[in-house]
Amino acid sequence: MQIVELNINHIEEIKVLFKDVFMAEPWNDNWSDDEQLHQYIKDLIGNANSLTYGLMDQAELLGVSMGSIKHWWTGTEYNIDELCIRVRSQGHGYGKMFLDLIENQIRRKGIVNIFLQTERSVWAYDFYMKNGYTEMPDHVSFHKTIS
Repeated sequence: MQIVELNINHIEEIKVLFKDVFMAEPWNDNWSDDEQLHQYIKDLIGNANSLTYGLMDQAELLGVSMGSIKHWWTGTEYNIDELCIRVRSQGHGYGKMFLDLIENQIRRKGIVNIFLQTERSVWAYDFYMKNGYTEMPDHVSFHKTIS
């Protein structure tokens, strides 16, 4: 296993992995509109401050972390928007390995914090807690649909 930095040239393989993970349980997201998915991934990996990592097993992409570097008053942070491991590879320790590799890579870049969000009702919440992430009790997320 190795970690590699990915970029916009890897968008097609990222889309395949993303569909594999997020169109399955527990997410059940409907990413059948390929153009919408293409634009979403491009939004995450196609910017000057984007930072995307892939977990590779030989030439196969097993995991991806898509986010951005943000310069905050507490130090530079890696803000992860999406992190996933291929469904058939989940439950084998690859997620923890991937997080450890990411932490080593960003530490070398002078990044001192990781920020991410997940839903409290899915197993990912427990996964992050088990891996040393702490819930921010004063942090809330808001959403509003404009029609």
